[in-house]
Amino acid sequence: MFAPTVGITMGDPAGIGPEVIVKALASGQLDDLCHPVIIGSTAVLHRAGGEKLSIVDCTRVDLRKIRPGQVSPAAGQAAAESLMAATKMALDGKLDAVVTAPICKQALHLAGHRYPGQTEFLANLTGTKRFAMMLVTGNLRVVLVTTHLPLSRVSEAITTTLVRSTIRLAHSALRELFDIRQPRVAVCALNPHAGDGGVFGNEDQKRIAPAIRETSRQGILVQGPFPADTLFAPSTSSEFDVVVAMYHDQGLIPIKMGGFGSAVNITLGLPIIRTSPDHGTAFEIAGKGRANPGSMIKAIQMAVRMARRRKGLGVRG
Repeated sequence: MFAPTVGITMGDPAGIGPEVIVKALASGQLDDLCHPVIIGSTAVLHRAGGEKLSIVDCTRVDLRKIRPGQVSPAAGQAAAESLMAATKMALDGKLDAVVTAPICKQALHLAGHRYPGQTEFLANLTGTKRFAMMLVTGNLRVVLVTTHLPLSRVSEAITTTLVRSTIRLAHSALRELFDIRQPRVAVCALNPHAGDGGVFGNEDQKRIAPAIRETSRQGILVQGPFPADTLFAPSTSSEFDVVVAMYHDQGLIPIKMGGFGSAVNITLGLPIIRTSPDHGTAFEIAGKGRANPGSMIKAIQMAVRMARRRKGLGVRG
């Protein structure tokens, strides 16, 4: 069985990323599944107990300046350098997939890297214009049309072009990476009751519905827009292979209710495979040895599955 080389970025060194990496690789659940390579700081990983790990030391971290649970530009810069190094290695064919530990967006910004999150950072590093965030837990898959935006800007950001692109990305991902030949796609409405004929807004009729009609004519099995409060009921969502949600919390609340600590984030549209855990840096427990590695384990397992599937298609991972 093909055992891919998986690069794992350390994330923010002041968060729980290094701890969950060490615990995940020590759990026994990943033995012989892949060749893990940690991208980051040897000093940080050794402090977390990872003395025996294979580490690509790409950033020099002064541990005196990195305090567990504290935001700092030094930590943000180290996280950024880890991400940049892993991305280059993947683009150069040295890694079959990348798994990213969580970062602190504030620390990233303080270091001068003003991206909303790692998804957008990776898109810029790889020159990707069309990308989307997919969250997976069990049989529930959700792809987001908009990601890290203030709620006040969501409506203006939703366009027919963007919804259409997201539907296509979701459809392609399920075919190519999940081996679902005829994916069934459901699309959420933006407004309560799907706008109720325009009473609660016209975005659903004027921007979302046209994208659904266009992609349906192209052969994609897509339906909607459905009111989100009923679509995510298990009896309804189970009829579809993926749900396209309009904004961050609309899609992530049901994902995290269904499997917090075991969900996986996947970036669609990149030329490399990227997954990550479903949690953040958890500064409140950083350095205390209490972090749960469950989602990191799932993220690595998903990266391996996707790398094997892509390898089988003859597509470079």
